[in-house]
Amino acid sequence: MFGILPFARIGLAIALMVLMPLGAGAQDAFKEFKQLESTPKMPKLDAFIAPGTVPEGVKLRDVPMEAKLTADGTPIEEGLSWYVFSPIAGSDGKLPLIASAKGGPAAFQLAAGDYFVNVSFGRAGVTKKLTVPAEGEVEKQVMVLDAGGLLLNAISGTDARIRPDQLSFSIYSSDVRDDGERGLVMADVSPNTVIRLNAGTYHIVSEYGNVNAVIRADIQVEAGKLTEATIQHRAAQITFKLVSDAGGEAIADTAWSILTAAGDSVGESVSAFPTMVLAEGGYSAVARNKDKIYQRDFTVVAGRNTDVEVLMKDQQPQPPVSAARTVQQVPVGTPPPPGVQPAPVEPLPSYEQLVPQGSDDTSLD
Repeated sequence: MFGILPFARIGLAIALMVLMPLGAGAQDAFKEFKQLESTPKMPKLDAFIAPGTVPEGVKLRDVPMEAKLTADGTPIEEGLSWYVFSPIAGSDGKLPLIASAKGGPAAFQLAAGDYFVNVSFGRAGVTKKLTVPAEGEVEKQVMVLDAGGLLLNAISGTDARIRPDQLSFSIYSSDVRDDGERGLVMADVSPNTVIRLNAGTYHIVSEYGNVNAVIRADIQVEAGKLTEATIQHRAAQITFKLVSDAGGEAIADTAWSILTAAGDSVGESVSAFPTMVLAEGGYSAVARNKDKIYQRDFTVVAGRNTDVEVLMKDQQPQPPVSAARTVQQVPVGTPPPPGVQPAPVEPLPSYEQLVPQGSDDTSLD
């Protein structure tokens, strides 16, 4: 199974998710997946050998290697990065790099002994231990990446397209660490870009604009398949204008503050035509111009990009010159300040004044 977890319960909307298998009918589509984010194709040359790692007179053995997305898949012909490390850490605590290569299948010349071999394909990778025998046949090393591809896009509302420069995706691991955070796999991913990943579930954060239009989703990547996911944003692009009359020219030198219905500020700008992408909901636009404040409430509808005009007649009332004074409670018995006459104290009512008229026979029991 593949999909987004959990779709309805957390209110996330994925408009499209297509898995493209590596069958014969999908080879052309998957060819593009293999070519994106890759280096130019390289011939099967001997790898770079770190100088000084092979003593003189030591016999080198040819070790052919290839990598596959799945165990029953075909070898990847380009876009691979190979690294061979010594298993003995150096003085810096790191494993010394013995050899490396880029391209497709590789052929390393290695002395007999133990090594660690790592191959990566985009963000997907695998490491295995390799033992090169001193004598006998050296088998071809086949590395299975268990990887697939992920292609992300998004729309606003039901079908409104979003400009690619307004979209950004971040890919996180699905597991939550002890500190409550997720491990970042890749940040600032552009839409319509194929990302190669190890098979598994990933937490995707889609940002439309840079204010509050953010959608999160869990998406599963399957080995040997290209997963396409289109996320549905509940947001729209709003342009603000301060005008003297409806449809008039925007007034320059205006400072803007956009508030949610709860009064929280979500965006500010100093511009005649500020444009913001806002999540669906109710807001207030506050414009400040020449020490005067104007305000208008408005509603953002998903996928409906629009202009919000604030009229200069929508001026907010200014506080009166003699503002109300805060009355401070003074404890009973506190003497008045010097030169201030104490306020007259009204006597408490008598019992006869409290008893209702005509109720002489009324019992209080």
